[in-house]
Amino acid sequence: MKALTLVGITLSSGVIAGIILALLNLGIVEPTIDKAIALEVQKQISSGENVNMSELIDYRYWQKAGAFAGGAIYGAGLASLFGVIFVFARNKLPGKNNKQKAIFLAGIMWFVLFLMVALKYPANPPAVGDPETIYYREILYVAYIMISGFAALGMAVIWIRINMNSKRIIIPLIYAAIMVTAFVLMPSNPDKIEISMDLIQTFRILSAITIGVFWGILGITFGSLWDKFLSKEQTVTTSLF
Repeated sequence: MKALTLVGITLSSGVIAGIILALLNLGIVEPTIDKAIALEVQKQISSGENVNMSELIDYRYWQKAGAFAGGAIYGAGLASLFGVIFVFARNKLPGKNNKQKAIFLAGIMWFVLFLMVALKYPANPPAVGDPETIYYREILYVAYIMISGFAALGMAVIWIRINMNSKRIIIPLIYAAIMVTAFVLMPSNPDKIEISMDLIQTFRILSAITIGVFWGILGITFGSLWDKFLSKEQTVTTSLF
């Protein structure tokens, strides 16, 4: 496949998936964030703190208004990583066609980059947590993503190089051992949750669903476009010769 076509497929798939993710978040996740922020504001007011409501309302308005642009950028970024991995791993991925291969890879990336990380550092609404620890929490989160991502990448390389299927069963066990070790050794989230756990759990479940939909749409769109444009290129090449 031509490089320009691959770039177009990758970015288009990411933007489509990202915009759909933004739409889902606005519809089902943002209301839980609004509730969490309202609880945090009530807490601050009760403790005697001054809360600039107009500034908060303006911030949330612009945050929601920019959701689609943010979703498109987020989608394009992850799709770029997805596209690179797909190109190198396509021939080794299970599936009868490229759509199935892309969906399988998307499921793996959702598992590695989201689910495994969420087990250690589950998502919380923005209003939850001490602002002074936000950078520390971000470092922990990114570090865990990198551990999971690089561990999975290393295991994938070993999987491809091992020809004996009987020995391949060891590979997921090694990945599991790495992640269990990281789970035990990495520090816990330093902030205590002081609002309703029902609200927190709802937010986490909805976030997992929307991210899962994002990866599913990315895989379906990418694989469908890959087959469509690859077929066109092959048709053009055949007609020329």
